[in-house]
Amino acid sequence: MTMAEAEHALSVYRPHYRSVGVFDAMVYPGVPELLQRIHASDLPLSLATSKPESLAKLVLDHYDLSKDFDFLTGASEDEKRSAKKDVVAYALERLADSGADVSNPVMVGDRSHDVEGAAAHAVPTIFVEWGYGSTAEQVGAVAVVKSAEELGALLLG
Repeated sequence: MTMAEAEHALSVYRPHYRSVGVFDAMVYPGVPELLQRIHASDLPLSLATSKPESLAKLVLDHYDLSKDFDFLTGASEDEKRSAKKDVVAYALERLADSGADVSNPVMVGDRSHDVEGAAAHAVPTIFVEWGYGSTAEQVGAVAVVKSAEELGALLLG
């Protein structure tokens, strides 16, 4: 596609996704409870998604999950912040600016983009098997977990 064609495709896709596709999602078993436990533990928590921030907020609000995050960090609407490494940098910046200790962060993700984007900032990744990624995308992760309960044990003990 040319840049003009890509921009046109995005202008068609985004309104459809915002009204229909954004809600074609599921909450994985145990994740809401784990997010609540993390929130209650006072560990700082930021989303770091390549989705536009406004769409990520729409999804998390719809499933009543936003309340457990300190920040919902995503791609900027103008696509200037769309690479995962840039989203991770912004999430870390927001957390640090709020006074959170970001000396020992961890990424939780399900795609190679998560592993690579976090690694660009020396942030280790815990790869979750219940997402969209394949086994091949786990390369570089410091751990691989099969369930929210297993993830909770790693993060919270």
